[in-house]
Amino acid sequence: MKAARDARSVAVVINAGARLGAAAPDLAVDTLRNAGLPVTAVHRILSGTDLPGTLDRVMAENHDLVVVGGGDGTVSFAAGRLAGTGTVLGVLPLGTANDLARTLEIPSTLPAACAALADGKVVDIDLGRVNGQPFLNVASVGLSVGVTETLSPRLKRRLGPLAYAVAAVRAYARHQPFRARLEFPEGDHQAIELENLLQVAVGNGKHYGGGNAVSPTAGIDDHTLDIYAIPGAPLREHMRIARLLKDGSFVERSDVHHATTQRVRLVTDPPMPVNLDGEIATVTPADFTIERNAVHVVVPQGSTAAVLDG
Repeated sequence: MKAARDARSVAVVINAGARLGAAAPDLAVDTLRNAGLPVTAVHRILSGTDLPGTLDRVMAENHDLVVVGGGDGTVSFAAGRLAGTGTVLGVLPLGTANDLARTLEIPSTLPAACAALADGKVVDIDLGRVNGQPFLNVASVGLSVGVTETLSPRLKRRLGPLAYAVAAVRAYARHQPFRARLEFPEGDHQAIELENLLQVAVGNGKHYGGGNAVSPTAGIDDHTLDIYAIPGAPLREHMRIARLLKDGSFVERSDVHHATTQRVRLVTDPPMPVNLDGEIATVTPADFTIERNAVHVVVPQGSTAAVLDG
């Protein structure tokens, strides 16, 4: 299957609990069917707890294409379930940040995303895993966990993407610096001991946090993980870093640690929670790996984010 129109059977799974998910199922299904895609199954879930069982049922039905509508956490979980199966993933961005859609150059509005999907091409992208749990964008410890814990559904519904900035300010005020050790099992880098940290992140994709970039060169099809560690510093220094988050150029600062690899182990004392694409799903010590070309996904015809080479 090289294009969405090649699909013989399409299932649609919509997380109606996502910020833009409540009214999405009918519009998405009607738009996709009107565009000629053979939608034969529609599943509407109300929360992430319904997702594993729903995906198990969908996979048992042997669809060629599974279209998932929801936030980044919903789509990443689905990608982990579809990885290596040959079943193609379609993405409808219905969350708050929708950073995967931004990376893949999928339109942000539902009608435009449906149209791009129906006319889209199939590529393969890398999948990150930490302690076996999947992520597509970024996994991190430190400030981002505080941001995720502060981001209530009410705040996201009321402010949309601006909720991330508000949550970041609140989390920053409460943040406690931490120590970490980065180990590189492949031997491509020396182990690093770090103190007084604000955040450590491991990126598989390009974007996270509502449009920030992991680094200027990061990509979801480059078969590497991008790691950065931001140290604690006076507020004015963190403000300077914040101004460089959009294009990722903050990693070029001398006080920010940055490396690329295919495997890394992150150890903290005490153990700390890990944020995976907006979901807190595991704790340190954390083993990060990358699965090359693991997920087949539909992107717009003009997208340059990835190619089909797996």
